[in-house]
Amino acid sequence: MSTDQLSLALSALAHPARRAILSKLVSGERTVSELAEPFDMTGPAVTKHLKVLERAGLIERSRDAQRRPCRLRAEPLKDIHDLLRPYQRFWDESFERLDALLDEEGKDGGEE
Repeated sequence: MSTDQLSLALSALAHPARRAILSKLVSGERTVSELAEPFDMTGPAVTKHLKVLERAGLIERSRDAQRRPCRLRAEPLKDIHDLLRPYQRFWDESFERLDALLDEEGKDGGEE
């Protein structure tokens, strides 16, 4: 994935409605109206969000007669995961240090 495409994917994920749309697509293909159901926004607003996701390569839309089904394209999410993977070690070590500190505090507090 090019840096520009990665930036588009990260930007697309910045909006909670787009993340919610992707979450619905994890379980399978959905129509635009099915994706729009839980949101308090107009059809054109939902369509704009779908266009952002499509431009970022996160979804794919097709035409089936009157239906416009959308499906998840997970490849860009793997690229984002790969980008963030090095930070996992940082967080794991931070939590391990916090656990050790809390264990030590618990031991000190129990001796009084």
